[in-house]
Amino acid sequence: MKVTVLSENTSACGLPSEHGLSLYVETNGRKLLFDTGQGDLFARNAEVLGVDLSAVGLAVISHGHYDHGGGLKTFLSLNDSAPVYLSRYAFEPHFNSERYNGLDVTLAHSDRLILTDGVTELGDGLTLYSCIKPKAITSNASTGLFMEQNGELLPDDFRHEHYLMIEENGRRVLFSGCSHRGAINIVNRFRPDVMIGGFHYFRLGLDDRLKGFAQRLDSYPTQYYTCHCTGVEQYGFMKPFMRRLSYISTGDSITI
Repeated sequence: MKVTVLSENTSACGLPSEHGLSLYVETNGRKLLFDTGQGDLFARNAEVLGVDLSAVGLAVISHGHYDHGGGLKTFLSLNDSAPVYLSRYAFEPHFNSERYNGLDVTLAHSDRLILTDGVTELGDGLTLYSCIKPKAITSNASTGLFMEQNGELLPDDFRHEHYLMIEENGRRVLFSGCSHRGAINIVNRFRPDVMIGGFHYFRLGLDDRLKGFAQRLDSYPTQYYTCHCTGVEQYGFMKPFMRRLSYISTGDSITI
């Protein structure tokens, strides 16, 4: 499996970056896109990196926030056949404080979209999961995010978030865009060999709470490739407490 970072908050190679995430994945003879970042940056970087988005066979939008699905319109214009999988709740209104944080609702009725819930088998070892039990072993760090219900803003329950598991050569690789339901909860639920994605710790202080999260994650035998909403400072703080933690930036490619 090869994973190429098309866009992420940081760049180590000179390519432009943004607050967002987009990953191109080649696995089991398939080509897929996991998230699209904020706009068209993922596509511009893909061209520089030699990634042909028109050849992508399927796309996944991890959850209903603009920095993961804002480039959906661009992808649909560049690729005329790949289905796009996202939660059936993804187009519900989402907010960061009072600022709209969601997807472009004009795309909600595209015939290219496949809305999911529960477990969705995609074939060739690919499975989407949205089933995280409500009773968590630790609280998540995604405060300040809201959903709109009946005209009222309520704390987001992140029912619009799902996770992609890829099984290849006996290894289980989990992709999680932001881990809004709690990175520890997600790892505890799926027990992957490898986890790729953000932990949403960027708002946390560099203190004993974050140290505890790092140590708890390290207690699982998982290899972590983190990015985006984990936070660069938080990653640096966690690194000494996690033996299998790496950071991936725009332009990076990793082989698993």
